[in-house]
Amino acid sequence: MLACAWRNLPVAVLATLSVLLIPIGARSQDYPAKVVRVIVPFARGRRTGSRRGGWCWGGDGALPPGLWHRVLQRLAVTLVALALISAGVSFAQDYPAKVVRVIVPFAPGGGSDITARQVAQKLSEQFKRQFVVDNRGGASGLIGMELTAKAPPDGYTIMVMSGSFSATPATHKPAFDPINNIIPIAEVGFTPFVLSVHPSLPVKTAKELIALAKARPGQLNYVTPGVGSLTHLATELLINMAKIDMVGVAYKSTGAALPDLLSGQVELIVGSILPTFPHIQSGKLRALAVTTAKRWYSLPSVPPLNETLPGYEVELWFGVMAPRGRHPAALRRTDPQ
Repeated sequence: MLACAWRNLPVAVLATLSVLLIPIGARSQDYPAKVVRVIVPFARGRRTGSRRGGWCWGGDGALPPGLWHRVLQRLAVTLVALALISAGVSFAQDYPAKVVRVIVPFAPGGGSDITARQVAQKLSEQFKRQFVVDNRGGASGLIGMELTAKAPPDGYTIMVMSGSFSATPATHKPAFDPINNIIPIAEVGFTPFVLSVHPSLPVKTAKELIALAKARPGQLNYVTPGVGSLTHLATELLINMAKIDMVGVAYKSTGAALPDLLSGQVELIVGSILPTFPHIQSGKLRALAVTTAKRWYSLPSVPPLNETLPGYEVELWFGVMAPRGRHPAALRRTDPQ
């Protein structure tokens, strides 16, 4: 699913990411000195389509709506914008001169991990240097976040993180300040969470699940990849709004929880679509609802949860981040320090 989208990602877009990682050079103080043209590589309007349909790029120059459509579109627009503001930077031809570490603050198999591996693969191909994923799961992402915050800000340590970046510090008391010691580079995109259950559970809709949970208070178990993570909070919001009682079972990541979920030892998950989508397609999981306000393109037959619980909406974003400090010039322009 992921390879199909990334295989067609324009090389020019990936090349622009070099702007984010180049060490500081001379900056042109008078930029821009004339009108700047912003090229948008998409058709006019909010969405693009494909004459062939489907969730993957059709290969005819048009983007069909789908899981990675918005992700790639946002990435392209973000990178082009960052390239523009760094036009006065002298290009360091020898970067990267060594392996670049890509920290993922969760165990393998989750949404952040899947995203990071796709990004690292394409960056390695583009720069002819290794971008190596380093999974540092634990403490709902705080271990990996702390490693990133304390890493030398030289462009050789970056982090791919989800919306838990803002949720976890709010629900824990970290010994460091992630908000002021880690800076954003680019938003990769966003996806919904999917409310999914093991097929053995006798429910086919979110309404039926809520009714079952009310009939069995405290008997249904749900997956949480870390207490206080965004996934956990999204599930607790469901529990609170539906006025039901379920028991959370903590894992290091959604990927780590999948064996128990697929075997039926844990009944349900409000999880990232990236690791759960293949199992929904194969029938090993049953999707009941998505957490976005509207139906998601890759699961058009699955209704949004707000049809059952009006007002419910949660989106999962993914982004690339780096330690604060002596950053690339493209970042210094956005750095309040």
